[in-house]
Amino acid sequence: MAIRHFLSADQVNEEFSLELIERAEAFKHGAEPHIELPKYAANLFFENSTRTHTSFEMAERKLGMTVIPFNPETSSVSKGETLEDTVKTLSAIGVDLVVIRHSEDAYYEELNTPENQAISIVNAGDGAGQHPSQMMLDLMTIHEEFGKFSGLKVGIVGDLEHSRVARSDMEILKRLGSQIFFSGPKEWYTKDFESYGPYVELKELVKEVDVLMLLRVQLERLHSDEKSEFSKEEYHQTYGLTDELAGLMKDEAIIMHPAPVNRDVELSSDLVECEKSRIFPQMKNGMFMRMAMLEWTLNCEDK
Repeated sequence: MAIRHFLSADQVNEEFSLELIERAEAFKHGAEPHIELPKYAANLFFENSTRTHTSFEMAERKLGMTVIPFNPETSSVSKGETLEDTVKTLSAIGVDLVVIRHSEDAYYEELNTPENQAISIVNAGDGAGQHPSQMMLDLMTIHEEFGKFSGLKVGIVGDLEHSRVARSDMEILKRLGSQIFFSGPKEWYTKDFESYGPYVELKELVKEVDVLMLLRVQLERLHSDEKSEFSKEEYHQTYGLTDELAGLMKDEAIIMHPAPVNRDVELSSDLVECEKSRIFPQMKNGMFMRMAMLEWTLNCEDK
């Protein structure tokens, strides 16, 4: 499977996902990269990020790539240059790959053109649309735990409406045979989610699932009236994973979260690093999975 650009969940099937997981696990155990150097990468992050940004940069450096610094605030974007022209400029000076996070949904559609075939584009998150690298590291973490996807029950809980993680993960996991369930504020369970799985009250959901995937409440994306009415304490008691609810989970079930975590909001602070939690292992897996994604993209057969 040849992928010049890595943009969304619909590019990934079961065979390809397992191949990337196998390669990421090989990197985790010390495998050497297979790319022809030199290669140059630029990370264009138009939204704040810690995990994804540093994880991609670490992955690039471990692959032996040269990372070209890019700061949106001091770039020509601040003068009105379009994202498309920025990417074309980087391509013209010899950058091989750009990793982009942007607040606009599906920003990559205008970039995925014949004119941009000399440079690879990896989507590091677009608005409330897709987050393919988080999707892949989540798959890796689940596969390490259970060795399969088919038949697993996965609960996705929280700020569904604003979550690119929820959209990417529900698409790929359903394609791979998992059963998907949703919970959290019911007004955030929109029509986008109905065809992927039912809404279930959290106190019932925790008893059934193998994977409980909690989502950050994205206060920065809430409308002003929603933000003013939001109470962290009320959310935690009504929709968060409390110590009491965690005690109802199956012995083999795991807790996941894409982070950053709002402690004592989406889940009790005591649960962030509890025995069931895979939150920090997810982050570790993220760097190895991004190595696998970048290596594959750079070695795309039709480049």
